[in-house]
Amino acid sequence: MSQIASAKTGQNRRMLLIVSILTVCFFAVSNLPWNLDDYDQAKQAFVSFQMVGQQRWLYQTTPDEGTKASGGRHSPHHINSKPPAVAWVSAALYQLTRSWDFAWRFPSFVAALVLAVLVFRGARTFGDLPALYALAAFGLNLLSVRLATLVRTDMPLALVTFAVGLLMFEKIRTRTSWTTRDRVVLFVALTAAMFVKGPIVWAFVLPPLVLYQLLRNWRPDFPNAWSGWVPWIASFALFCLWVIFGIRFIDGFYEDVILNEFGARFHEGIHRSQPLLFYIPHLLQKFAPWSLLIIGLLVVALRKTKAATG
Repeated sequence: MSQIASAKTGQNRRMLLIVSILTVCFFAVSNLPWNLDDYDQAKQAFVSFQMVGQQRWLYQTTPDEGTKASGGRHSPHHINSKPPAVAWVSAALYQLTRSWDFAWRFPSFVAALVLAVLVFRGARTFGDLPALYALAAFGLNLLSVRLATLVRTDMPLALVTFAVGLLMFEKIRTRTSWTTRDRVVLFVALTAAMFVKGPIVWAFVLPPLVLYQLLRNWRPDFPNAWSGWVPWIASFALFCLWVIFGIRFIDGFYEDVILNEFGARFHEGIHRSQPLLFYIPHLLQKFAPWSLLIIGLLVVALRKTKAATG
């Protein structure tokens, strides 16, 4: 019996090594040859370039600075609408390596690797095989390998968002109360998310949290996932300081960031938003075959539940 268990452990380790190597390789080479021609990568690259070349550390512009605004969407200043955290990292990396290609893409690459580790460790609680499946599902799909070296803020945002969700999930799973250390960690993660892409992290984290807390009204035995208001308000307050100083001292910030980036999200036709049904088949295709496997497992589980309950 021990020999069988030992053989399974060795096989799991070999599979983990294979999946890990494939994940790292796909993350590293999927976007070669590197260019900045699509997905607004040039805008994100220009931000860190301005930090180093023009010492604009808090507020930057797009490459279109000074050109006439088209369609009234931007001010002539063309202020960059993203917070500066990822660009800070790129600027620091450039000072160390003197390579812009490396400095622009390394933050997303490292974020993807750290996120893979968090996914694996989070699923490890349920066994080695589920953890291996989770790692493979995250690393071996069309979307993750594409984002892993894009000059964008998507992968860093995914990392900090997942970290926030994982922290709350662990409090639920372990049925432990929030400590001061937990709240500090949550505050750091939320602050990082704010300065990566703004309060959009709330759109990913708060809806499931609110639904879970409402469910506790019917199931009071469920542990509390709410940390209290302090980490949320404190992180948002720091972000608001950046916004307030931008409105007060940076020409064009209000028009480009508040009106056209944030306000336009609630108007049709500005950011080319699509109806929800458009994204469902798109994500199913990007995450295939894992998305299809999840649907299949759900069907099997529902049939077993129906058979068990008669």
